[in-house]
Amino acid sequence: MTGWNTIKQVRALEDRAHRLGMKFAQYRHNDYNEDNVSLIPKDQDSLPVYTRDAQLFAGSLEDADHFMQGIMWAREYDRLVVDRNIDAKRGRKEQDERNRQVLKTLKDGAVPKKEV
Repeated sequence: MTGWNTIKQVRALEDRAHRLGMKFAQYRHNDYNEDNVSLIPKDQDSLPVYTRDAQLFAGSLEDADHFMQGIMWAREYDRLVVDRNIDAKRGRKEQDERNRQVLKTLKDGAVPKKEV
């Protein structure tokens, strides 16, 4: 079952992307071989510095794996070398950005209406 290993690899990549606050999406530009994927923020609350539809990465699944490994390595390096509490600080900065965006939305009066 050579296909089963590919399925397991794709599921592992999806899980890793989810843990990093991203999800896979369709590559939006000319993709002549249709093998490329992109990574975008998984929702409005994760990775608040980026817009909801920003493509953080575009390329093949193998390249996406290397991209996410690099992010995980950089976060581990920050944790070990720079500061042990960097995760808490990163979370606080992300929350500050969410709060700033909410205040801007309230100030502009452009509160989106929820559809039922």
